[in-house]
Amino acid sequence: MQERGIKMFQYYCMNPISQVGLSKFTDGYQKTDNMAEAQGVLVRSASMHETEFPDSLLAVARAGAGVNNIPLERCAEKGIVVFNTPGANANGVKELVLAGMLLAARDVMGGIEWVKENASDENIAKTAEKEKKNFAGTELDGKKLGIIGLGAIGVKVANLARHFGMEVYGYDPYLSVEAAWNLSRDVKHVINVEDIYKSCDYITIHVPLLDSTRGMIDKAAIDMMKDDVVLLNFARDLLVNEKDVLEALESGKVRKYVTDFPNPVTAGKKGCIVIPHLGASTEESEDNCAVMAVKEMMEYLENGTIKNSVNYPNCDMGVCTNAGRIAIFHKNIANMITKFTGCFGEIGINISDMMNKSRGEVAYTMLDVESPATADIVEKLSKIDGVFRVRVVK
Repeated sequence: MQERGIKMFQYYCMNPISQVGLSKFTDGYQKTDNMAEAQGVLVRSASMHETEFPDSLLAVARAGAGVNNIPLERCAEKGIVVFNTPGANANGVKELVLAGMLLAARDVMGGIEWVKENASDENIAKTAEKEKKNFAGTELDGKKLGIIGLGAIGVKVANLARHFGMEVYGYDPYLSVEAAWNLSRDVKHVINVEDIYKSCDYITIHVPLLDSTRGMIDKAAIDMMKDDVVLLNFARDLLVNEKDVLEALESGKVRKYVTDFPNPVTAGKKGCIVIPHLGASTEESEDNCAVMAVKEMMEYLENGTIKNSVNYPNCDMGVCTNAGRIAIFHKNIANMITKFTGCFGEIGINISDMMNKSRGEVAYTMLDVESPATADIVEKLSKIDGVFRVRVVK
C-alpha cells in the first residue's frame, strides 16, 4: 500500500473526546463524521475489532492506557500506528486506589448503609454510639503495602502511601529509569514478587495484561499471603483468578477484594468492594488523555514521529528540513535497509539521514532525502517483499 503526503488532515472520533484535547488541533486539521475520509482516529472504549479500516487511515490514538479494544496486529500489518496515553490518567487512578484501601480498612460503606436504614430514628445519634462498634476498622498507618508494577500509577500509589505512614514494598523487574527517579527513596524495591505475597497486609496490582500476567493472583499466590490480606485490582480484571479470591474470602484468608471491574463473578459478593470502572473517570484524567492522544497523533501525521505506540517502535527524527521524508512499515527481517537504500541509489536520490527501529516482528524506517519523493521510488519500495506500507511524510 502507498500514499502521497497529505497537507490537510482529517480525524474521526469513535467516542466523545474531551474538547480540551480536540482544541489542541491546529488549522491543518478538520473533524469528519465519515471515518472513510480520516487519516487519524481517536477512540476511548469503543471496540474496533470488527472495524473495516479505510486505506486513508494512518493512526489510531487511544485516549487511555488499555488497548484491548483495538486489533493491534491487524493495524501493524496495514501500517497503522496505534498510540495510547500512559500516565495521563495516573493521578485519577492513584486517588481511587487510596480510596479503595480506606474503604477496605474502615467499614465506611456499612456504616453509611446503617444510617440510611435508620434515618427515621429520632434518636439516631444516640443509637449510633452503640452501633458504631459494628463498623470499626483498622488504620493504614504502619501497615505494609505491596505494589506489583511500578509504572506511572504504581509509583504514584507508592509515594502517596508513604505519606499515610505505610511501609511500602515495590516489585517491578522492568523498572524504568524515569520511574526509579520518581520513586520515593523510602520505598523498598524487592526482586521477588513472592516477598510481597508473604509479607504485605495490602497488595495492589498495576501491571499490563499479558500472557505472563494473566491470572497471576491465583490460589497458589494467595496461599503464600498473610491471613486477612486486602487485595486491590485497578489494572485489569483478568490479572486475578477471581473464583480463587472468592474462596479465599469465604475461608477468611482474604479480608477484602477491591476491584474496579464489575462482573458477575464478584458483583454483590460478600467481601468484594466492586467499583464500576471509575479509575480514570475524572474530568482531569479525560482531559489529560485527550491532550496526550492529540499531540501524539499530530506529531506522527506531520513528522512521522512515533511516541507511545503499542504496535510500532518509538522513532523520532524531529522536523524534516530536507526536501523529503519517507516512512516505511515493514517486517523485521534481514537485509531490508540494503534493499531500501538500493532503490534510492538506482534513481539517484541521495539519503541525507535515516533511522530504523524494530519492535518484535515489525519495524519502522524513516529516510530524509535531498530530492522530493517520486511516484517511482514509492512504487519500488512498496514492491519489496515484507513491506506493509510506504508513506510520504513530506
